[in-house]
Amino acid sequence: MAAERGGCALEAVPLPPEVRESLAELELELSEGDITQKGYEKKRAKLLARYIPLIQGVDPSLQAENRVPGSSQATAGVAKQQKSRSTNSRDERFRSDVHTEAVQAALAKYKERKMPMPSKRRSVLVHSSVETYTPPENHSAPPDVTTGLVEYLHHERPQVASVRGVPRGYSSSILETADGVPVNSRVSSKIQQLLNTLKRPKRPPLKEFFVDDFEELLEVQQPDPNQPKPEGNQVNVLKGEPLGVVTNWPPSLLAALQRWGTTQSKAPCLTALDTTGKAVYTLTYGKLWSRSLKLAYTLLNKLTTKNEPLLKPGDRVALVFPNSDPVMFMVAFYGCLLAELIPVPIEVPLTRKDAGSQQIGFLLGSCGVTLALTTDACQKGLPKAQTGEVVTFKGWPRLMWFVIDGKHLAKPAKDWHPQVRDASAEIAYIEYKTSKEGSTVGITVSHASMLAHCHALTQACGYSEAETLTNVLDFKREAGLWHGVLTSVMNRMHVISIPYALMKVNPLSWIQKVCSYKARVAVVKSRDMHWSLLAQRDQRDVSLSSLRMLIVADGANPWSISSCDAFLNVFQSRGLRPEVICPCASSSEALTVAIRRPSELGGPPPGKAVLSMNCLSFGVIRVDTEEKLSVLTVQDVGQIMPGASMCVVKVDGTPYLCKADEVGEICVNSGATGTAYFGLLGITKNVFEAIPVTAAGIPVSDQPFTRTGLLGFVGPDYLVFVVGKLDGLMTVSGRRHNADDVVATALAVEPMKFVYRGR
Repeated sequence: MAAERGGCALEAVPLPPEVRESLAELELELSEGDITQKGYEKKRAKLLARYIPLIQGVDPSLQAENRVPGSSQATAGVAKQQKSRSTNSRDERFRSDVHTEAVQAALAKYKERKMPMPSKRRSVLVHSSVETYTPPENHSAPPDVTTGLVEYLHHERPQVASVRGVPRGYSSSILETADGVPVNSRVSSKIQQLLNTLKRPKRPPLKEFFVDDFEELLEVQQPDPNQPKPEGNQVNVLKGEPLGVVTNWPPSLLAALQRWGTTQSKAPCLTALDTTGKAVYTLTYGKLWSRSLKLAYTLLNKLTTKNEPLLKPGDRVALVFPNSDPVMFMVAFYGCLLAELIPVPIEVPLTRKDAGSQQIGFLLGSCGVTLALTTDACQKGLPKAQTGEVVTFKGWPRLMWFVIDGKHLAKPAKDWHPQVRDASAEIAYIEYKTSKEGSTVGITVSHASMLAHCHALTQACGYSEAETLTNVLDFKREAGLWHGVLTSVMNRMHVISIPYALMKVNPLSWIQKVCSYKARVAVVKSRDMHWSLLAQRDQRDVSLSSLRMLIVADGANPWSISSCDAFLNVFQSRGLRPEVICPCASSSEALTVAIRRPSELGGPPPGKAVLSMNCLSFGVIRVDTEEKLSVLTVQDVGQIMPGASMCVVKVDGTPYLCKADEVGEICVNSGATGTAYFGLLGITKNVFEAIPVTAAGIPVSDQPFTRTGLLGFVGPDYLVFVVGKLDGLMTVSGRRHNADDVVATALAVEPMKFVYRGR
């Protein structure tokens, strides 16, 4: 009864429309069981808190229901409904006569006012009315969205009787239908449902569901006041030794090939081995020159499509050769250069849907490649379509395959001669690189850069004519290409190419060939040294005394030092001298960055640094002791290349110069670097056109620098130390770690025993 009297008192108080709406909604939620009685009373008291004095001050004579004709019957009906709802869940709201009456009343009123039938399209009008609704001037609270809708429904649309009964404890104004029949409702059920929907809070954006977690997990890390900070002076640009002037130096790499091919035609250029270690063929400089001429002539004059030449100077051509065939690759590479075509060496696709080759296909498509050169043996191993032709690999452009074996090449006409030009800024070749995300890009190297790089390597390594070099690396890219295919031809060297398949069968094969050919230089990776240590017990009659340089191509990796030290300990008794081991650092973009020189070439003694890994994670260099477990021991990679300038810049943001005890990215300015990412102007500008600046923001040079992607610093004697790569950088809670360190840790704990595949 108290609740009823409170309801009656409310009728005598002029409550704002939105408050009455909220009360009605609250009553409906209580009647439908969406809220408990306790929750209902709590929310109702909160809504009426500011109006309680008004209610308590109302005259008792006014605390009566607003009567309308038939109010006694209506009151009885309400009481009856409340009683029936307490005993039976199926109440008056679902009786067919009530539903029929409400529908008829609504139809009659619509017909009387000649208004259109309600439809979902009216929601646009409803939305506009809500937006243009102005709250009453005497109400200071923010407007409720549904208030404007109610106003619109009361003025623009007829009142429709609801199919719902009056909820328990609900006392509202009794509306009339068009026929004058009193119905205990304000609006139809559809409109009521719309009101309920609008009253619900809108679903928050997805990120707001996790706002609390983000605030906890991604809270801005406050710097530890005790963390190490760089204290040294700013390191200025470091300049390498100048490139020496060589008398009678060829004006281009092709000019060198022409010279050796015509004047030293019998000199050995390249020896290929089979999987048993037997020499199967030795390519002379005369044969390399003549075969390259035949291929260049054939590509330009014998390949046609619709009576038009298939290729024109500047076109890109794919070179698809296995690692076991360096001879044919070398002929294809120099044949393309003579024809003024741009070779794009790639790997042989393994299957039609090989994931790695899909990225290579994207590169070929972006380079506009339409022709692929290969050998007869390699083509037979490629998957074929039903027509017998090589299938189109997934993600690849449609290619024409051309076999370059001797029987397919035409003899050049007597009046045809290639144009052997001086080195220029035009693209010589494109080398592919796969990033850590798996995407493949093509790095362009100009004829001038190729010549300058050969010149710098010749000076840094002290190469001379007729030297023998053993190459264990992939001859299609990076150090294997630079030393074993390009610089070797510049200096008329003899290269012994060790196929990867032979290394898998006999890890000592490269050492045996160094011994048998009396090789002066060997180009390897730390893995090759590691494998040879495992197999060295089977071979005791080898000598490495002929070596003057053992170039470790991945000397920048943190685990290479352990391989170098272990290799020296075992093979020093077999003629290997400590100063022979020469680690180097390189990147696909900057080519060779630094290399350790032998003492005979005036290089400083080797350097070693034992660094605190805790300080390295903050980008700070602090020397520690080897007794601790949390240290990283790195070896130097020598001095920067001749003719180059180098600086170390901050990893993030503007490339400010680092301090002397700070780790940063190594940048190089030289005429012997890559020039661009083919077809990618945006990232080309960021990587190949970096402008390092001082702390005051002043550029250190008017020439752009190339970012190497190597993280390191400059130590004593201007030795370069590399502690990681940008591609392997992991930032956790504001501290930097390198993926290579994880690999080094795995190797240090005997992975065959402790580290399992897939874990």
